[in-house]
Amino acid sequence: MSDIRHYDVIVSPVITEKSTLVSDNNQIVFNVAKDASKPEIKAAVEGLFGVKVKAVNTLVRKGKIKRFRNFSGKQKDVKKAIVTLAEGQSVDVTTGV
Repeated sequence: MSDIRHYDVIVSPVITEKSTLVSDNNQIVFNVAKDASKPEIKAAVEGLFGVKVKAVNTLVRKGKIKRFRNFSGKQKDVKKAIVTLAEGQSVDVTTGV
């Protein structure tokens, strides 16, 4: 897989309170493309950050309907990947790639 495709697979890191709690378990959370598969996500993380990935778990958060005054809108569906790194591996997602 080319290096440019890696940037298409991984959209952004998720930096929330919950995602920083899972970093204690040697895990990182990323927003990924909807059509990305687990092997593609694994190859993208290993290629971009130079780490060994142990496992990849994915989930799709369905978009919600939100109202603001008289207007209603729908948030988009978001696919997230929880990447478990091998022992001794770490990635600092706050610095950027």
